Amino acid sequence: MDISIPQIQRFLFSHHFYSGIRRAVGALLPIAVLGLGYGMYKEGLVATFGAVCIAFIDQPGPHLNRLIEMLLGALLSSVTVALTGIASSSHGLTIIFVGVQAFGLSMMSVFGKKGTLIGFACLLLMTITLHAPLTAQEVLTHTLISLSGGIFYSLFSYVTSRTLLMQEKEQALAIALFATAEYLAARAKMYNQGEDIDANYLKLIAYQADLIEKHQDARDMVLRGLSDPAHQKDSRRIMMWNILIGMLSVLDTAAATHADYLLLQRKLGGSDALLFSRDALYKMALSLDRIALAVASNRSAHHQSSVKAELRALEFELNTMRQTGYALKEPDVYSVCEQILKRLQHNAALIESMYQYTQRPADMTPLDAATINESLREFLSRQVWSPRQITSNLRLDSPYFRYGLRVALASVFAVMAAHLIPGLAPQGYWILLTVVMIMRPGFALTKQRNGLRLGGTLIGCVMAFSCFYLTQAQDVLLMIMFAALTIGCSMILVNYMAASAFNTLAVLIAFYFINPGETGVIQARALDTFIGSIIAFGCSYFLPWWEVQFMPSLARAAINANRDYLDKSLALIEIKTASNRSDAISLQREANLAWRLARKNAYVAFSNFAQAFYRMIAEPKAQQTRVAEFNNLMIQCQMMASQITAITTSLKTKEGMPKSLRTFLDNVSISLASSDKSASNLMAPPVFTSPELNDLNYLLVQLHRSTYAVVDARQIILTEIKSNS
Repeated sequence: MDISIPQIQRFLFSHHFYSGIRRAVGALLPIAVLGLGYGMYKEGLVATFGAVCIAFIDQPGPHLNRLIEMLLGALLSSVTVALTGIASSSHGLTIIFVGVQAFGLSMMSVFGKKGTLIGFACLLLMTITLHAPLTAQEVLTHTLISLSGGIFYSLFSYVTSRTLLMQEKEQALAIALFATAEYLAARAKMYNQGEDIDANYLKLIAYQADLIEKHQDARDMVLRGLSDPAHQKDSRRIMMWNILIGMLSVLDTAAATHADYLLLQRKLGGSDALLFSRDALYKMALSLDRIALAVASNRSAHHQSSVKAELRALEFELNTMRQTGYALKEPDVYSVCEQILKRLQHNAALIESMYQYTQRPADMTPLDAATINESLREFLSRQVWSPRQITSNLRLDSPYFRYGLRVALASVFAVMAAHLIPGLAPQGYWILLTVVMIMRPGFALTKQRNGLRLGGTLIGCVMAFSCFYLTQAQDVLLMIMFAALTIGCSMILVNYMAASAFNTLAVLIAFYFINPGETGVIQARALDTFIGSIIAFGCSYFLPWWEVQFMPSLARAAINANRDYLDKSLALIEIKTASNRSDAISLQREANLAWRLARKNAYVAFSNFAQAFYRMIAEPKAQQTRVAEFNNLMIQCQMMASQITAITTSLKTKEGMPKSLRTFLDNVSISLASSDKSASNLMAPPVFTSPELNDLNYLLVQLHRSTYAVVDARQIILTEIKSNS
């Protein structure tokens, strides 16, 4: 069943394509003005390379922060250009300066994604500067032109982004909506008879891990500036805020619908109940796709399908279960189906509201308007820049330090290979370029990018040869270069091989402008890439930091985040008892804020854990430890978060919390908090017979099972760590 908007349509309305155009225009304006206008192709190319490297730093995010990061990158890259230019006249100095700079700039990864991008941009410009030896006067000129290109691009990007501020916000929200749709579609597959439940569940977890990252990107864009009273009257901002709230609620509801799929398949395999549940989720996913496309293109979304028939049919199936006595015979199965129906109905209502928000009715008001205040800052990403982060990692047991040493070693080998292998010297710096592009902190990612980079470069060389064979007209080649750079910049986060192919085409055309008629550079490019790939792959085994070394700390973080989520959920529920106090509303707002933050942190911690696990299983088998235990722990952490959400949602509608239930949940929290607690210390969940509480029985049993599995897996992992240390 095809349930999604075509990928090409998604791409054209995404921030990837928009930012690709912005980067291409900003990067190529210097060579277009200086080259075509004044015939200064070499100077224009230097400025363009300075701009291109800063364009890598230009990622979606707050505009002022981006400007600061780009200007910081421009200044740091200019220092890199100056140092590299000074050393370029001496092979010995080049090796020393390249090695030192490669290490230092790679250490920028301690600052996270932003620091990694700045370090990468500087390494890229260092590599390009090695294309020819420079005299002292040329170093100064080269540095100033490169700096001007970087500053020009930074200002160009800031101005254009500020002009299209609302469009960038909508595109970030649309990307998150598309990811949410994919997550619902992945959940729908769990109801297919004959499907591999375990394999599908691993895919579902991967979707959720990706989804959490995109939701955070949407928060960072939509929430900024929203606390300004003037902005709260803007219908476009209100629409985005309301859809963001609805999207997060859809995720919460879907995540809370934890079902024992093996039980359902065993008891109801092939039944209409599962088919209706699956089809309803597929249709909801398609609706979210349409809403996302409408948001990205700034227009209203319109219904093309409805889930009313599926929901009514599922309701009829539940009535039949009650009438035939199946509900009493299989209470767990009936409870799961009833929960699924309630969640589907709730999500259907949320999605219907989101359709309405895209039409921006005149009477539309912000949802949860009281929560739109300065406390929203707590949900935004923060970037800390402190030299202490680098100095504290200057030790051999730091993964960042090891990464810096690996890049430095590979860079030195690349420079030496270019000098020692006959015939490579003129274009040998492309070996270093390949190393810089491929090397990543993780072994699995380096291995993956190695193959994609090599394949993309070869494709790009073929395309370049075809272009030069068909035409030598500079205006035509400049247009092809612009198109290639646009696609290459747009595809970096979408398809790395395609990005490598089109970026290679753009670079080869750029050098063709310097030496018209010279096509031998294409063969040199392919050979250098192959050599660089071998060096990068070989050096990835030098002082490697395997993902399994991260796994215990990430596992603990995920467990602790779930425990904190449970504690904040209990506090939120109990605050209802203070409803007769004068400050009850204030207390409820504080508890609700703390609960939302704990929920977000639980999702983020799980996402980090899951992504590291998938990277670990992509590494050599010899470096994978306790895969089954980590896999089970990951699944159970995801289930536990779903169960906590479901229990909290249920308790919100009830009058108080029984003492036995509170005692059990406290015991769960204590078991998760203490690494000394064994699974045998976990108390059994209470059983409720009253109609008001019996819907909790299945959820509590599932929470008990997940907690038992988490504590048991944690003990096994900790025992092995202690024995190996």
